[in-house]
Amino acid sequence: MAQPPAGLRADARRNYERLVAQARSTFAEHGTDASLEDVARRAGVGIGTLYRHFPNRHALMSAVFEDSVSDLLARSRELLTDPEPCAALVTWLREIVTHAGEYRGLAQALMTVSYDADSDLARCSNPMRSAGAALLTRAQQAGTLRADVSIGDLLQLTNAIALAAEATPDDPDLADRLLTLTLRGLKAAPSQ
Repeated sequence: MAQPPAGLRADARRNYERLVAQARSTFAEHGTDASLEDVARRAGVGIGTLYRHFPNRHALMSAVFEDSVSDLLARSRELLTDPEPCAALVTWLREIVTHAGEYRGLAQALMTVSYDADSDLARCSNPMRSAGAALLTRAQQAGTLRADVSIGDLLQLTNAIALAAEATPDDPDLADRLLTLTLRGLKAAPSQ
């Protein structure tokens, strides 16, 4: 669970924790563009209290997804020791697509802030970019992925795949097919 900022009074800490918990369930049920007024109401606080803790939607989303991002970062560290660097990267990207698919609208939000270092979601996206870069570099050094692939482009493609899968819920295999197709195009050409 996202930790409230240090120094909050006990009642403010409880409000913070309730807001994050209610936002998580509201976003899961209605998507990340759900009404923030509804989140505040469900948490038993006024909208002003929500905005005191979270000045905008992206700040609230960042707190909600902090645990998932921590899990994905831990997973990336585990995969750094995988003997197959390309397979490790693919595994991690699949897990990102799965995570983005858990909340309608998350992939779109991540796409819009992927190059915005000042966004409140950067708190989540910047560590993910660093973790992905380490996995990508290993795959490139092993000669399995093209050297001109950047982590920014790869994460944008991954979010686009998650967005396409979200828009096509009747095809549960779409994300995997698109990711496989994308990665085939990124493979390094065999040396002559």
